[in-house]
Amino acid sequence: MKTVRKLIEVALPLDDINKAAAREKSIRHGHPGTLHRWWARRPLAAARAVLFAQLVDDPSSRPDLFPTKQAQNTERERLFGILRELVKWENTTNQAVLEVAREEIRKSWQRTCADNADHPRAPELYDPEKMPEFHDPFAGGGTIPVEAQRLGLEAHASDLNPVAVLINKAMIEFPPRFAGRSPVNPESRRGSFGQREWQGASGLSEDVRHYGQWMRDEAEQRIGHLYPTVPVTAEIAAERPDLDRYVDQHLTVVAWLWARTVRSPNPAFADVEVPLVSTFVLSAKKSQEFWVEPVILGKDYQFKIRVGPAPDSARSGTKIGGSGSPFRCLLSGVPMSFDYLRAEAKANRMKARLMAIVAEGSPGRVYLAPTADHEAVARSARPRWRPDTDLPKKALGFRVQQYGMSQWADLFTERQLTALTTFSDLVGEVREKARQDALATAVAREEHTSPPAQDSTSLLTAYADAVALYCAFAVNKGANFWSSLCFWNIGRSLTTSTFGRQALPMVWGYAEANPASRASGGFTTGVEQVSRVLATLPSMGSGTADQVDAARFSGLNRIVSTDPPYYDNIGYADLSDFFYVWLRHSVRSAFPTLFGTLAVPKTEELIASPYRHGSREEAEDYFLLGMSRVFRRLSEQAHPGFPVTIYYAFKQAEQKAPNHGVVSTGWATFLEAVIDCGFEISGTWPMRTEDTGKLKKQVAALASSIVLCCRRRSTQAPTATWREFRDRLTRELPPAIADLQGAGIAPVDLAQAAIGPAMAIFTGYAGIRYSSGEKMTVGQALALINEVLDQTLAEQDGEFDSDTRWALAWFHQNHFDESAYGDAETLSKAKNTSVAGLVEAGILRTGGGLVRLLKPMELPGDWDPATDRRLTVWEMVHHLIRVLDAEGEVAAASLLKKIGGQGETVRALAHRLYAICDRQKRPADALRYNTLVGSWPELRRLAERDEELPKLLL
Repeated sequence: MKTVRKLIEVALPLDDINKAAAREKSIRHGHPGTLHRWWARRPLAAARAVLFAQLVDDPSSRPDLFPTKQAQNTERERLFGILRELVKWENTTNQAVLEVAREEIRKSWQRTCADNADHPRAPELYDPEKMPEFHDPFAGGGTIPVEAQRLGLEAHASDLNPVAVLINKAMIEFPPRFAGRSPVNPESRRGSFGQREWQGASGLSEDVRHYGQWMRDEAEQRIGHLYPTVPVTAEIAAERPDLDRYVDQHLTVVAWLWARTVRSPNPAFADVEVPLVSTFVLSAKKSQEFWVEPVILGKDYQFKIRVGPAPDSARSGTKIGGSGSPFRCLLSGVPMSFDYLRAEAKANRMKARLMAIVAEGSPGRVYLAPTADHEAVARSARPRWRPDTDLPKKALGFRVQQYGMSQWADLFTERQLTALTTFSDLVGEVREKARQDALATAVAREEHTSPPAQDSTSLLTAYADAVALYCAFAVNKGANFWSSLCFWNIGRSLTTSTFGRQALPMVWGYAEANPASRASGGFTTGVEQVSRVLATLPSMGSGTADQVDAARFSGLNRIVSTDPPYYDNIGYADLSDFFYVWLRHSVRSAFPTLFGTLAVPKTEELIASPYRHGSREEAEDYFLLGMSRVFRRLSEQAHPGFPVTIYYAFKQAEQKAPNHGVVSTGWATFLEAVIDCGFEISGTWPMRTEDTGKLKKQVAALASSIVLCCRRRSTQAPTATWREFRDRLTRELPPAIADLQGAGIAPVDLAQAAIGPAMAIFTGYAGIRYSSGEKMTVGQALALINEVLDQTLAEQDGEFDSDTRWALAWFHQNHFDESAYGDAETLSKAKNTSVAGLVEAGILRTGGGLVRLLKPMELPGDWDPATDRRLTVWEMVHHLIRVLDAEGEVAAASLLKKIGGQGETVRALAHRLYAICDRQKRPADALRYNTLVGSWPELRRLAERDEELPKLLL
């Protein structure tokens, strides 16, 4: 069987891909990510680029067509041009651009088929008229399958999680199945037969919009009284001149802002429920500043709305100190610890009090004081049904159980439960209405067309199921904004969603959005988002989505690209229950096989959850064993003509053993699992797939990922000695690096990308053994690969430790400036270290999703290399600069003496850093490194004067 290298195994225009992926995060209208909430979804641009490069031949593998290096580079640049256009968001539905890409994919496939025409399994594996099918066994949010379908492949998605399965059905199964169909709702079909052509899923989109609006109108009839408008009277405006233009108007409420309350711990106010408020600021927009003033009236208090900048006392609400601090009693000032708050909540004594009303203005928002009427209406709600499924006792990202929330229903107010139950019930009614309307449409078609259309009952029912599912997704979008874990964003003046990140933390002051509003959290807004997405989804070919455990993957001879779960970063199943309980209530009759359990299946979920497996060690063993089973199955079943691509986005975490220092990292462990399962690795590409903004450190690691390109290793692969492996690395890695540099790989990405061709050499062997007979581990291979890579880039760099090599590469790209945590995480994997380790080493500072190297003057003055448990050449250089600048040559010489035998390595790094600063026109820092190097002879001379140095220091 003849295989050829694909573009992804040689070079990629990474910078263009990463820019498109980061930009995509700010796009909302029509983006498939807005169809339904999913966690850590890959950007379309990254998935599309990876798939194209996975399917298209690299020119170097076709010497008959491109015989010279120049011809190969020219052709590769042409393919890069296609990729650069392909990844742009504007071209997501541009059929001309997409068809160019599909044609390149078909050409490569036909050449592969011709290469293998004489293979005994050619009819099965290499049919030039039909591309192999695609399969993603960890389909999740559906990004990769939908992009495979967009590029012309028959797409199959599977996942253990039923919520993920439904998302994938909505993305790859229903749009092509119902492509070209006219809408069935009476309003759209009235007099429209033969008068309009409905392209793609536009007819389905129109039906979702129509039935969604019907749900909104019907809900208003049933529960509209629970969401009253707010009148602006002359009496109210007398104290608020900004309200003059609204006098005698009834404004639609955007949100009701509530403060959770507990009984005061002060005995004098024991019967008073005092508020827990993080801030009294309502709007921080310039010229639109509003805040709440709590006015104390003896043993009671009122909330008044004030206009203008808030005083400092209002900014911190009733909190003491900064984030994570306890609250104080508003009336007495007595502190309230978190233990007290938790005890109150578990005793069912944590309640809520209306703090402000936000209404729609013209333009902007109108902030009004709470009224007794509005609070009473909210408390009058009585839901007909409630999701009484238990929350997990403990789970990744969950905090609310500590505050008396034990069931999913506890996350919602009574009014929110009433709204969600009403809309969920209406989904079932929409399903029946759509089925009846589809039947009426079919009858009408048969009367107006010749020959009559033959719409089967099962197809009509399936169409109604699809409409119901999209409407249920709109309800779930509502649920994301209709929980008591949403808060009011004072900078943007809108309600935030429950899942601002992949967790359910406690929220003290919450915003209760109005489903009838057109602002964020309004039901109509959710319907519009869903219907817009349908217009951007591919509607060609076919696709399927099924509930299957990835360990039982069955995709024989299919192309595979997948994004596995992220170790212990996200508890997908536990978080998905938030949506599952409502989907089960609304569309269980349409998809009964997916809702056979009360909650999302968790026992077989492939994450490392210590809560589920007893300990972190057992959780890790479970995760790695499960991943190994999946990878082995992939290596055995994936189509041999294409590499398999796997996204790696786990947090880099070092493991330490007593007296052995760092023994492995997550990256090395993951590579070991992939290789042990029969894969050889032919590419490792860093994808900076997120615009991190102000992500917290714990989630910023997910801002980048590495795409592994893997092929099944030959069963006849030879073994090699350590020297043979090193010789091949020394011989083959430099030209591979030149190719990467020629492709414009940024310095921060080069180290990781270069691991690809190096690991291709390593994993092409069945094993590599030292002269002692011991087998080389992946960690040892990575160390050797980095050594050869460093020698290629700069001879002296190979002497540096891993942390210093990381810092050197980072410095080359970012100097001492802040940059994205995700980029640092990517580079740490390439250098076989970790961001946490770099912080521990004392050379890096992290915060707010950003990292930066510490400047010499920021380093601690009492540093001693003799006691430093993670000594790096990097910190030696910069401590010497610090001491030399602040205390002079004698003190620096004393420090150099303590550094001892690594002095020459320190000087080599100073030389290297001077050259970098000199080339980058950074004279101030270049001068510091030059001064250190220039002072070196004197420092060394002083350091060697053992007896005199202490006296000189005095």
